[in-house]
Amino acid sequence: MITQANPFQPLDFLKVVAHELRWQIITSLIHSDYRVQELIALLKQPQNLVSYHLKQLRESQLVVERRSTADAREVYYSLDLVRLEALYHSVGTALHPALNQTVDALEMPPDTLARSPAMNARVLFLCTENSARSQMAEGILRHLTRDRLAVFSAGTAPSFVHPNAIRALAEMGIDISQQRAKGVDEFDGQSFDYVVTVCDRARENCPVFPNETQLIHWSFPDPATVTGNAAQYQAFVETAQQLRTRTHYFLTLIQHQKEALT
Repeated sequence: MITQANPFQPLDFLKVVAHELRWQIITSLIHSDYRVQELIALLKQPQNLVSYHLKQLRESQLVVERRSTADAREVYYSLDLVRLEALYHSVGTALHPALNQTVDALEMPPDTLARSPAMNARVLFLCTENSARSQMAEGILRHLTRDRLAVFSAGTAPSFVHPNAIRALAEMGIDISQQRAKGVDEFDGQSFDYVVTVCDRARENCPVFPNETQLIHWSFPDPATVTGNAAQYQAFVETAQQLRTRTHYFLTLIQHQKEALT
């Protein structure tokens, strides 16, 4: 997701998010990317109303849309989390500079992570070939949690770990060279707190998991489909950066959810 310059003043941002249905759409998209039909069912609101407020959020550049790589007739909606965070903090700064002081989950000390209830969670990243997106997501989340979180990845039709995935993460200081492609059937009988699909095809053909498993979707195009060596590698780098952002916020989310249960 490309974050553009912020044309909003803090009051403009508050006006956009203050509407009840727009707020519900935003809070729904925090957990997962959705198609419009899914948002309609989730929010129990008429299609024209949901579509109208999605348009308002798109025009505010808080929500982005992307056509499914599995079925081009379908469109997934997701939050621009970087822009949302920037606008949120601009409101705090406008009220008082001290309100903009935050603790970055990426900088949490190891002893804090070890005590966190989130470290008891089990996470599975799922895509089609378990070659690029899910492998990078697994490596990033392992890195962020210092290998204290039970995190795995798999594919519905596994192939191999793409060299550009290894290279792109190596530039971030993350080594996934020892990871291997795995089929989702390797995890039969195992339970997960979260299953995160990172490609549309895997999401639309996702295996059945127990009801207690939270199913989350991140709609990412496959960087391996980009043609040209330089262009393809750049696509891997951009995907890795976007996955790092999504994974950062995801870790914060599961920390809050686990702490709420303790």
